[in-house]
Amino acid sequence: MRIRIVDAFADRPFAGNPAGVVLLEGGSFPGDAWLQQVAAEVNLSETAFAHRLPAGGGADWALRWFTPTVEVDMCGHATLATAHVLRTTGAWDGPVRFSGVSGILGAAGNEDGTITLDFPAVPSRPVEVSRELAEALGAEVISLHDTGPVIGDLIAEVADERTVRGLTPDIRGLYEHSVQGVLVTAAAEDPARGHDFVSRCFFPRVGIDEDPVTGRAHTSLAPFWSARLGRTELTGLQVSSRSGVIRTEVRGDRTLLTGRAVTVIDGELLATP
Repeated sequence: MRIRIVDAFADRPFAGNPAGVVLLEGGSFPGDAWLQQVAAEVNLSETAFAHRLPAGGGADWALRWFTPTVEVDMCGHATLATAHVLRTTGAWDGPVRFSGVSGILGAAGNEDGTITLDFPAVPSRPVEVSRELAEALGAEVISLHDTGPVIGDLIAEVADERTVRGLTPDIRGLYEHSVQGVLVTAAAEDPARGHDFVSRCFFPRVGIDEDPVTGRAHTSLAPFWSARLGRTELTGLQVSSRSGVIRTEVRGDRTLLTGRAVTVIDGELLATP
């Protein structure tokens, strides 16, 4: 059984967000314990497991995602990585539909080599900013929005791009103030540099102090910034140490996420179920 490490939302190795990808043989998932052990061994923010579904159904592949400690309901970068593996290995010759916990997710290749994901658009609502959250971030929070119980992230808007880049948050403190993640964001300092907004994403609740580039987060960040900037098509730059670019487009209740991916490691998984 092959296992691949793919840098997603990156156009070169050692950038973007690395994800493990395992294409399973047969038509079902192994036991949850084995899936979780593999993800813990890989020790990346997410490892994706996929198996082919029978022809003629509502989806082509079943897909699940695991952090080193828990299974998650939706993951953008590991979905992009899986689509990239299907495409580059010849297992995918057109648009693909993934069936996951969060519903049917689409992926389509583009002529320029990018891949576009079709995900739900996640709305958010304003909530009161607590002093404790601002202290944990170490920055003034201009506005705070909650993405609701399904996604469970908080969007914390801060003053500017420089503030986002300079954050050194108290991760333990953030753990106490989110169901899953805290997405810290600001408008781009200079949109002429090719991005409209920046972000950093912290997920201590699922064992990830800081995620390098988070596709799922942009399903809520894209509608958030589209409403403010008055455009449906935007480019987000996640300014982690690895960094990554996600082109976004809001189409009604869907968000399109476009990026590149690069396979860095292609090996054999010997500990089969």
